[in-house]
Amino acid sequence: MYAIVDIAGQQFKVEKDQKVYVHRLDAEAGKKVNFDRVLLIDDKGKVNIGAPAIEGAQVSATVLEHLKGDKVIVFKKKRRKGYRKKNGHRQYLTEIQINEIVASGAKKAAAPKKEAAPKAEAAAEKPAAKKAPAKKAPAKKAAPKAETKKETQSEE
Repeated sequence: MYAIVDIAGQQFKVEKDQKVYVHRLDAEAGKKVNFDRVLLIDDKGKVNIGAPAIEGAQVSATVLEHLKGDKVIVFKKKRRKGYRKKNGHRQYLTEIQINEIVASGAKKAAAPKKEAAPKAEAAAEKPAAKKAPAKKAPAKKAAPKAETKKETQSEE
């Protein structure tokens, strides 16, 4: 049985007892974490695909340790220009171990639903505001035409 789960913005294919390095999680080492954005579950050939996530599915894991990844060197150079930049980066990671994959029955704290009646009463109390028609800007008068040379000569 394996699952594709969204952990910290990335998708991972996980199985039971597998160790995975993910972006740094906000949990202490030794704590259990649950991931409820399960996108796909394959149980012995029976595939269940979510749209986008499977309702009620959950993957639980234990945080093993926090560490830094390998150093990545970024070197930029432009030939014949004397331009060289060297930069490095080490990603903060968390190592987790997958404990179990639950296909359905995961408990989620459901928010109590509000009734639609209070919304209807609130709408009845407020009168509907009518929009005034937008006023158009007054049209500018055309400037008088410039006199041509012939007209000025004939007047003289």
